[in-house]
Amino acid sequence: MKNTQRTCKTRLALAPLFLAALLAGCGGSDGGIAVTAPGAGTGLNGLGRGPAPVVLGTAANFVILAQSQVTNVPTTAVTGNVGLSPATGTGIGLSCAQVTGAIYSVDAAGPLPCVVTDATRLTTAIGDATTAYTDAAGRAADVTELGAGNIGGLNLGPATYKWSSSLTIPTNVTLTGGANDVWIFQIAQGLTVASGAQVILAGGALAKNVFWQTFAAADMGTTSKFSGVLLSHTSIAMKTGATMTGRLLAGTAVTLDQNTVTQPAP
Repeated sequence: MKNTQRTCKTRLALAPLFLAALLAGCGGSDGGIAVTAPGAGTGLNGLGRGPAPVVLGTAANFVILAQSQVTNVPTTAVTGNVGLSPATGTGIGLSCAQVTGAIYSVDAAGPLPCVVTDATRLTTAIGDATTAYTDAAGRAADVTELGAGNIGGLNLGPATYKWSSSLTIPTNVTLTGGANDVWIFQIAQGLTVASGAQVILAGGALAKNVFWQTFAAADMGTTSKFSGVLLSHTSIAMKTGATMTGRLLAGTAVTLDQNTVTQPAP
């Protein structure tokens, strides 16, 4: 038993991050699934683990921010502000009754009576979201090609993860860490979350400190449960009954279908 413990500690000391399979039996597990060791960095305000968080700037004032349209199949419940720019307010498919917050538009064509016309604010927020996307995509990776693009069933510690192709979450994935720990997921193609699959935050991890950067479309399957700030270069689609705790920041469109979208706790 002592030799086994010594071997596990040596492995953890020699590398910043191991796959869950290599860490089995080394401790640090949650629910019987080994947690990957943390990557480089000290997290939020130097008080945690993993990379420094991605700065969202004024984009952090929105739970949904898109550039071409926000479509919706009622009834969706959104907690937080919604913004669309440079497309006009006619592209906003949410009604005031479905949004606990304000709906920002570049003109008065948005849904009444809750629409706020503020083109300047929206232009700044879109610019900040673009900057945040570039920042997330450019971080140095701790781990590359984990699971060959399939992270279903894994329990991931705070770190920067990178894939040169698409990423799929066919079954639940757990992110285990504290309130100051940070995760960045860099995805060179698209992100697909299977129907019913969940992104579970454990150990005090917060959705505001989880960043998913995807070059192609992000697709949330029916009744899936997603957590984190989703930065898509193109579109984000939430299928029927999917729920989100975080932010949907899209380079083109956000598509909703009877969803619940809630901004993360500060």
